[in-house]
Amino acid sequence: MSMRGTLFIVAAPSGAGKSSIVNACLARDPNIALSISFTSRSPRPGERHAEHYHFIGKDEFQRMIDAGDFFEYALVHGDWKGTAKQSVEPQLSAGRDVLLEIDWQGARQVRKQVPDAVSVFILPPSRAALDERMRKRGQDSEAVMAQRLAAAREEMSHYDEFDYVIVNEVFETAVDEMCAIFVASRLRREAQAVRHAGLIDTLLNT
Repeated sequence: MSMRGTLFIVAAPSGAGKSSIVNACLARDPNIALSISFTSRSPRPGERHAEHYHFIGKDEFQRMIDAGDFFEYALVHGDWKGTAKQSVEPQLSAGRDVLLEIDWQGARQVRKQVPDAVSVFILPPSRAALDERMRKRGQDSEAVMAQRLAAAREEMSHYDEFDYVIVNEVFETAVDEMCAIFVASRLRREAQAVRHAGLIDTLLNT
């Protein structure tokens, strides 16, 4: 029996530190592949195509939607974001764990298709901290920032749809907690029964 990889979903309101936590965990754990999402928005300063996102136009994004190319997609802050099927399924089938950095709307779509996906929601320690972190970015206009802050409460209200919740108050602690979720998920009985089938058969039948 082949061992299928685990699909991890990580979501958070903008400014909660999701990408920083995920990147720190990926640096520690080489067994997880980050799926690079597609987006119709323009790159922000410092963002590179095919590294941070696959940046495409809205017309091309719509063409991919019509063709059924997305594993999940959603309209977020006026721009489309989505995960292409070819970025996820081949790696899972090959036994590689895959991590999706998506919003709660995309997470809901993925869970319908992959019920055994492991989902994590990251919360800020306070509304004041969230506001401060967003303003430190200095990448968005005041109008865009106001829109993101207004949307944060709605986004955070969906935390109870996720398997795990991490409060990013101390960054190092949040990273440790995220990595612990990865390890614990691999030790689930169903996964271990496949991974160690030979050992279990020997222990029980000899």
